[in-house]
Amino acid sequence: MKVSFSVVYFIAIQTQIYLCFGNVTATQMLVLPLMIQQTGSGSWPRGLNKLNFQHNVTLTVSLSVGTPQQNVTMVLDTGSELSWLQCNNSGLARPVFDPTQSSTYTPVNCSSPTCTTQTRDFPIPTSCDSNKHCHATLSYADATSSEGNLASDTFNIGASGMPGTIFGCMDSGSSSNTGEDNKTTGLMGMNRGPLSFVSQMNFSKFSYCIPGSDHLGVLVFSDGNSTWLKSLNYTPLIQISTPLPYFDRSAYTVHLQGIKVSEKILPLPKSILEPDHTGAGQTMIDSGTQFSFLLGPAYSALKNDFLNQTNGTLRVLDDPDYAFQGAMDLCYLLPLNKTTLPVLPSISLMFDGAEMNISGDKLLYTVPGEVRHNSSVACLTFGNSDLLGIEAYIIGHHHQQNLWIEFDLENSRVGIAPVQCDIASQKIRS
Repeated sequence: MKVSFSVVYFIAIQTQIYLCFGNVTATQMLVLPLMIQQTGSGSWPRGLNKLNFQHNVTLTVSLSVGTPQQNVTMVLDTGSELSWLQCNNSGLARPVFDPTQSSTYTPVNCSSPTCTTQTRDFPIPTSCDSNKHCHATLSYADATSSEGNLASDTFNIGASGMPGTIFGCMDSGSSSNTGEDNKTTGLMGMNRGPLSFVSQMNFSKFSYCIPGSDHLGVLVFSDGNSTWLKSLNYTPLIQISTPLPYFDRSAYTVHLQGIKVSEKILPLPKSILEPDHTGAGQTMIDSGTQFSFLLGPAYSALKNDFLNQTNGTLRVLDDPDYAFQGAMDLCYLLPLNKTTLPVLPSISLMFDGAEMNISGDKLLYTVPGEVRHNSSVACLTFGNSDLLGIEAYIIGHHHQQNLWIEFDLENSRVGIAPVQCDIASQKIRS
């Protein structure tokens, strides 16, 4: 399941990070320079040793596909399985992949086992088009959708080519965020499903460190060990063998044991932090979502405690009809000329064996362009998933900044460690 929420505002960052890819058959890593910057409309570098990584409201990586190579830009999404590229702009001014120009492009036939692979990315079963090619429709929780054919082609990462990679070649779609979609060619699915990019590449491990502004960061695909990183705490991935209607078995699901506000554990019943008999209530780590979302009871408890602890420190926006992104309704008024925030109570997400601490400017997001009473509006970066009709806890990439997140697929666990991404870049290059 992809949970991606539309927002038209950018975080404009100009800094350099490094992307490392392990060889598919060896543990040697190739370090490639990348850029974090506001996504522009210009052409992408064509050098084999360069990829682009943008951190706006989504995380995007640039690579090349096909023969001869065509440059594409894809959203990095650990909450989705099937990777896809837009192959027809449908009248929109957006970058596309042209399959007719690639000699290695091969459509997937309806009779292929790939066409009948079960995935939650296909809410509508695949079908045959007039050419007996496998046709699929993708739908996501933010009401966006995409439709087209399954195909294979060579995906080029650095100097390595991965022939026969299965992806969706989409020729139509809808979007709630045209401005952002106009800057990307598609999506790179990175969950645990058989058709995901990381599964097809047969990597047993991948990691990333998402930087804030003016920091260096890394994205690593490698079977090698991060021997320099001694402070990783691991939490097991939850696996349920029996299919349940509201449980995504391909997601990176962890056990949320509790929530702390300034070291005070909220009095939450364990039952609301665990999946119920239908699978509703799982906790997913999702790079395809910007902010984090909690089920109603947990969100209300967090909101009330944070509100109490900031009483007298921050001025609450008194507008019951306003909710940023439709789900983030605890907002404050900040002086327009104020550049620093007061000391805020930290929030910690407690997992089985690991903890994610969120503090400082990661707690409030200033909504660009929203001005009330000569003040800017800044909202708590947690939202109520009930207001979005989502039966899950979602941990978005905003709260993963300056954390080393390791997805250890072989051992079915996720490692978490606080890391300054610039230091991580220096270590990985040494």
